[in-house]
Amino acid sequence: MRTFDRSRALLERARRSLAGGVSSPVRGTAPVPLYFTRGVGPRLQDADGHWYIDYAAAWGPVILGYSHPALVAAAHRAAERPFTYGAQHELEISVAERVQAAVPSAERVAFSSSGSEVVQLVHRLARAFTRRTLVLKFEGHYHGWIDGALVSYHPREGLGPREAPNVIPGSFGQVPNVVENVLVAPWNDLGVLESLFRAHPDRIAAVMMEPVLCNSGCLMPVPGYLEGVRDLCRRHGALFIMDEVITGFRIALGGAQAHFGVTPDLSTFGKAVAGGAPLSVVAGRREILEQLHGAGVAFGGTFNGNPLSLAIADATLEELARDGGAALVQANRAGQSLMEGIGDLGRRHGLPVLVTGFGAAFTVHFTRRTELRDYRDTLDDDAELLDRFLRGALEEGLHVLPDGRFYVSAVHTAAEVDETLGIVDRVFATLGTPARRADRATATRL
Repeated sequence: MRTFDRSRALLERARRSLAGGVSSPVRGTAPVPLYFTRGVGPRLQDADGHWYIDYAAAWGPVILGYSHPALVAAAHRAAERPFTYGAQHELEISVAERVQAAVPSAERVAFSSSGSEVVQLVHRLARAFTRRTLVLKFEGHYHGWIDGALVSYHPREGLGPREAPNVIPGSFGQVPNVVENVLVAPWNDLGVLESLFRAHPDRIAAVMMEPVLCNSGCLMPVPGYLEGVRDLCRRHGALFIMDEVITGFRIALGGAQAHFGVTPDLSTFGKAVAGGAPLSVVAGRREILEQLHGAGVAFGGTFNGNPLSLAIADATLEELARDGGAALVQANRAGQSLMEGIGDLGRRHGLPVLVTGFGAAFTVHFTRRTELRDYRDTLDDDAELLDRFLRGALEEGLHVLPDGRFYVSAVHTAAEVDETLGIVDRVFATLGTPARRADRATATRL
């Protein structure tokens, strides 16, 4: 059995200076928040010397694996120059042009540092452009932690009827009137969306969604849904915004909008766009983005477009575009093999396993449902069985996100796929043990 003594000691030290002991609360996972010392390709080493096949990818950014030579070289070159100018430099243009070349919606581009920041920006741009106030978002979709976006993300109580969900703030300390500026709908249901447009005529500035619901189970849009949302927005004078912080430069070089052939008015990007460096992007229609200059829409940031992040982004986008986008083809092919293999192993072991998503980003669910269409469907997942799976996988050398999400990078090869499926096979074999059956019997009696 693996021990995590060094990680535990570092956590105790961290708690004496760092709030909660971690820099982001979601990282505080069982059995202990792991401290890492090294990453190479698709593998990580923790402070206790254990190696893992990594499927967390730093929560998504590491699309080319850890310590990719082209990214390391770009970082070295950039580090020999000023880290930031607070002024213009040519890399801003180069990276913007690369984004334009890849992303269908990118008539113009703006840079910031985090996903939450660019969400704030697209909300402001949409409200300014339409002269409306309401933003419609969907249950379970995550658009960062700012007050105006963190609503109805993972509510468990007080959801309201499915056809008219309550708008539920996501944190203590949010201003109470946040609910006055947001509408919430179930995803993958055009009928409810159309009824909300009718109920709020000429008031909805934008409809915003994850085009694949990666933050709540990696759920795919039903056929025709994205096209239907785009058409409803056009008919009612609202903007269509895709939050591609996860799907961008992962499902395809041009993001989900290129993969599905549906172009939004505005898009947000982050994570994989810079291969692990802090960078976020807004891309969209020229006349909407140009409101930032001379039209009174405020936007700023000392580190916007900083040379360090953009140098690594430039190298990342060059690698992703190489050989016709072969890197993402590899990532999605490897991930598809994992999805199919894990599903087969679940059936072989008699476990209620459902794997949803696309190759480079998918989630393992333990559920009796045969289909998951929206956030509320995921509430039936067996959290206890997932926890046992994650703990067993960690002991065997798999590093997976705490919601059962796998991010597959371009450097996961057939060897990692085979090794991973061998580990999953062994862990699944332990989940149907007599102890598990006793747990179920006890739960039934209670």
